[in-house]
Amino acid sequence: MTKTAPASAEDQTAALLARISASRKYRTLDIPEATLRDLVEKTRRTHPDPRQVEKVIRHKLHNLVAPYLGDPDYVAMRQALTDLPRDQHSPELMEWCLRMLSAHASTRERLPVQQAFFKELIHLTGTPNVVLDLACGLNPFALPWMGLPSETRYYACDLHRPRVDLINAFLKHVCQPGAAFHQDILVEPPEIEADVVFFFKEAHRFEQRERGANRLFFSQLRTRWLLVSLPTVSLSGQRSMLESDRRLVAKACAGRDWQVSELLFDREIVFCIRVRT
Repeated sequence: MTKTAPASAEDQTAALLARISASRKYRTLDIPEATLRDLVEKTRRTHPDPRQVEKVIRHKLHNLVAPYLGDPDYVAMRQALTDLPRDQHSPELMEWCLRMLSAHASTRERLPVQQAFFKELIHLTGTPNVVLDLACGLNPFALPWMGLPSETRYYACDLHRPRVDLINAFLKHVCQPGAAFHQDILVEPPEIEADVVFFFKEAHRFEQRERGANRLFFSQLRTRWLLVSLPTVSLSGQRSMLESDRRLVAKACAGRDWQVSELLFDREIVFCIRVRT
């Protein structure tokens, strides 16, 4: 009787990637293979049991992609976009943007202070020629409230393919130069040189994915200003996160000649990091 050779580590990895990618929860997102491989390799270092590896990866992926925060119907919203004016500040287009922003908890809770939020940030940094929005979520649809000139180049990165496709359609529709990229910024840090980087409500999930990841990641960004926002309360609103936010950013910036200031909003704090003059 011929014995079947045990599957190689690469075969096991390929089978695991295929199972996760094909699952109902993630098959429409087209998560980059680099993300899944990174999760597999790092999880295997601490979890030798293959069954436990898959369980841990699915948990980390759930936190990373954050499907529980909500998403719009991307197909329907893209179709609706084609019939709207191209002027960013037309009432019809702004209403469409509000519908987009309301679909995700992260951007929805910022809506009451959105205009003041961006006004204070841009007042601090000065008007940027290039903005880089990392792990952007639905934030690019706040463009009409950002006060950016029409010539500002706006780049964004996200893991969610349907979201990236709609952001690109939106930027083209409103004639804002720039592009969105389907990219895992932890595995492949962006090389775009920016005046301002937005990294909103994501640094805590980076820590959940890989402890200490923000320190190296921050140092790899090519920017004058790095604006890192974090939620000040838990999703339930029952627990303050302000002190843990400050510890996270302090550890990421420790020993570097960076100037760090804070802007505190309702349910969100922004750490304004002056990386270089």
